[in-house]
Amino acid sequence: MASIKLILKKKPLRDGTFPIFLRVTKNRKHKHYKTLFNANIAHWDHRSGQFKNNKQYIQENRFLQNLKTKAFNICSQLEIDTENYSLYDFDNVFRVKATSKTVTKNFFFFWDEIITELRSSGRTGDASLHDESFKALKRFNKSTKLNFEEINFTYLSKYENYLRSRGGTNGGISIRMRSIRTIFNRAIDREATSANLYPFKKYKISKLKSNPSKIALDYFDVMKIIQWDSSAYPHLVNSHNYFVFSFYTRGMNFTDQMLLKWSQIGSKKIFYIRSKSKGNFSITILPPVQLILDFYRANSLGTKYIFPILLKDNMTPMQIENRKKKTRQKYNKDLKEIAFHCEIDAKVSSYVARHSFANSLKQMGVATDIISEALGHRDIKVTQGYLKSLENSIVDEASALLL
Repeated sequence: MASIKLILKKKPLRDGTFPIFLRVTKNRKHKHYKTLFNANIAHWDHRSGQFKNNKQYIQENRFLQNLKTKAFNICSQLEIDTENYSLYDFDNVFRVKATSKTVTKNFFFFWDEIITELRSSGRTGDASLHDESFKALKRFNKSTKLNFEEINFTYLSKYENYLRSRGGTNGGISIRMRSIRTIFNRAIDREATSANLYPFKKYKISKLKSNPSKIALDYFDVMKIIQWDSSAYPHLVNSHNYFVFSFYTRGMNFTDQMLLKWSQIGSKKIFYIRSKSKGNFSITILPPVQLILDFYRANSLGTKYIFPILLKDNMTPMQIENRKKKTRQKYNKDLKEIAFHCEIDAKVSSYVARHSFANSLKQMGVATDIISEALGHRDIKVTQGYLKSLENSIVDEASALLL
């Protein structure tokens, strides 16, 4: 009987995580199958082959175990059918999908399968992003009849022109193309198509350079918002608190605020893992943050979450995603109104608190390496580029002094 195990690849990715593979071993020979997931060593149980120490991985562990069970069942059936089966025999069965070979060659059908896998594993954000890209390409293609070999340099160039004709920017087009590239890579990994058909050797997404200007308030405008009294506007209290809390917690993003639990609050520190970079943060609770924590402790909904964004415990991934989208829309709308009351002309959104935190530190003369550590960037070059995109407003203000 073959042995089946979920393992981490030895070589880490750029973000420090390790890809998770399903390894099938028979007669001292191995076959590896890449899964959808990556993991930090600290969050991976090598003995059981699953994530540990974090409840958010329940869905991912369930998906991984289902994959392992599928492999085990195939081995069991092969054992019954022929005692001397090989890994080649296993591979043939494991890669065959429930659909026909004609369907397997269909790019849209394979893409839909990946979206379904992402949803079933709880990665609803990635699933939604792929779903939007799926629909955009379908509108261009005018049907779901599209084989892998049809997606070449010419096809992608025509799709790019189509997106531009409808107001697409480099940034937006890049997102659509990267989504297609991800699916193509996944299909090559699963041998649903050939690497010889890979169109991105010739079509370069890197040409779609996008340098979106990061909007950041200077320290004095931030102070206007922080010192603004929201008590006269009850519908803005939560959004005002979210902004102040984010600013004083090194620009904690909206998703991490939404998922922050009371169990992550110590006597003097907040402990959390950033959802985007998976970096570990230990943040001192400053007085403005303590006031906000006290407010929500006194007005708690009785859930494990600090903020009244997720209204109950044990929501499904899809419910969480829908709630996040709805609440963030209101948050951004409220921030526009708050900016109006504070006589701030800049467009304020949920991302501005993080950008403004970095900008304020820079204004205070804090060294770039310290800002980099505060933001949780792994490479100081990322911080340098981040700060550079904030410089325009400072240069504009300096130029105005010449008038």
